Amino acid sequence: MPKTWFITGATSGLGLEMAQQLLAENHKVIATARRPDALTQLSQDHPARLDVVQLDLADPDGIASAVDSVFGRNERIDVIVSNAGYGLFGAAEELTKAQIDRQIATNLAGSIHLIRAALPFLRRQGGGRIVQVSSEGGQIAYPGFSLYHATKWGIEGFVESVAQEVAPFGIDFIIAEPGPTGTNFGVNLVRAERMDAYDETPAGAVRRAIGDGSFEIKGDAARTVAAIISAAESETPPLRLALGSTAYSSISQALSARLDAVEAQREVANSADRQDL
Repeated sequence: MPKTWFITGATSGLGLEMAQQLLAENHKVIATARRPDALTQLSQDHPARLDVVQLDLADPDGIASAVDSVFGRNERIDVIVSNAGYGLFGAAEELTKAQIDRQIATNLAGSIHLIRAALPFLRRQGGGRIVQVSSEGGQIAYPGFSLYHATKWGIEGFVESVAQEVAPFGIDFIIAEPGPTGTNFGVNLVRAERMDAYDETPAGAVRRAIGDGSFEIKGDAARTVAAIISAAESETPPLRLALGSTAYSSISQALSARLDAVEAQREVANSADRQDL
């Protein structure tokens, strides 16, 4: 059955691919964009089933207004896809305050404000599903992406907590964790000004790999989006959805290493308990 999907950041990358796939399957799509004119052609192709809304995720008041407006003119919204965001690259010392603030405002605070604004409407309609597009970078970390990882690890913690809070209302979540995928993520990557001191460090090595194209990208955008849609349409989706062989291997290795590390601390951990219990 056709559903109504609300997608942020739908002008490029996974957001645009998702809008196109859903429209091809006869769903209704509400697509947000900082520049709505970027979706003019798609709107002309699907005038009855595409609603384009201007939205900047760094504007909390604008988020609340957009969500109110969208739910006000739709009887029900089945799936909300919190997708908007971008990458910021640079060793932590290389980043400017403005770059840090903008990254957090968009990727982390923006997603939080969107989810909070939607929850009252989802409760009133008797439930719904929220897809938070995160990244393998919500479970692992590459040097040079510290602030990007801060936002992805942060939003994953937020979602895991909120999912428990709203489960009684029939609201559930999927955290999508794609690995490096063939989108325009690299083109839109904001890069900090390079400091010579970091040239021969792991951050410098990643910078060179991104610059010369040797940073391996295995993920396919269309297949990634199809997997997200399939999960969102399933009866009982997983909370976390790893996407791509790189994401699967890197996340599984990181989790195994963390589990080994915490197991090695069992005695120390237990020694910190109160002794009078």
